[in-house]
Amino acid sequence: MQSVLYDGSFDGWLCAVFDVYEYRYAEVQVFTPDRFKGDLFGAPHDVRMNRHHAERVWKGLERKLSAEALMQIRRAFLSEAEGIETVLLDYARYAFSSTQSVENDFSNPAVLTVTQTARKVWREQHRMEAFVRFQKTVDGLFFALVEPDHDVLPLIAPHFGRRYADQHWLIYDGRRRYGIHYDGTQVLPVELELSEFVQGAGDIKAVYDPQEAIFQRLWQQYFQSVNIAARKNTKLHVQHMPRRYWRYLVEKQPGVQKS
Repeated sequence: MQSVLYDGSFDGWLCAVFDVYEYRYAEVQVFTPDRFKGDLFGAPHDVRMNRHHAERVWKGLERKLSAEALMQIRRAFLSEAEGIETVLLDYARYAFSSTQSVENDFSNPAVLTVTQTARKVWREQHRMEAFVRFQKTVDGLFFALVEPDHDVLPLIAPHFGRRYADQHWLIYDGRRRYGIHYDGTQVLPVELELSEFVQGAGDIKAVYDPQEAIFQRLWQQYFQSVNIAARKNTKLHVQHMPRRYWRYLVEKQPGVQKS
């Protein structure tokens, strides 16, 4: 079994696929360096980033798969599931070796796993688009803190870029320590160290605009006014809005302290 190490990026994974064919590896496992636990039977192969190689693999996949299947590959990759890089490699090799479309062949373990994993990421992507709550800071930036199970920031960036194109905002992933920032013209990834703020529920009230607490209380009052107690269905509510998201929702907080 040949171990292949890549840099953790999607383009890096594409380069890993290229190298598997270039070096004619048969049985392969793909890892990021932090997940590689060593190999007793041989030295791992280190993948070098090469844009040309990545583009060649992606264009090859475009010829074999539909746009939806290509998006499933991206979503599955962003799941960060253990061993997903190897599963995606098996999927790609199956697609390249077949003369017919393989994306609906669920008898193949790789196709089934990629499809199921991509569906999980898709669900969280749409939950993030619905549940992200911005809070205005003293410098006019609208800030939102999230900790999704999967790395969905690249997937939700287009949605928020379109929806909030009239204001500057930052969505920060407290688990992965990076964010996406809209500067009024484009959405760009940013790396920030917010360890002093990302504690517990991510209390950053020290940098909020003084009027932010007022708007939060107004939102809580509105939420309470439209809530119909007689029609309360906690089980259904949790199904559509899992509890792990509640700590970032203003309407789920017991109260907003006065600034």
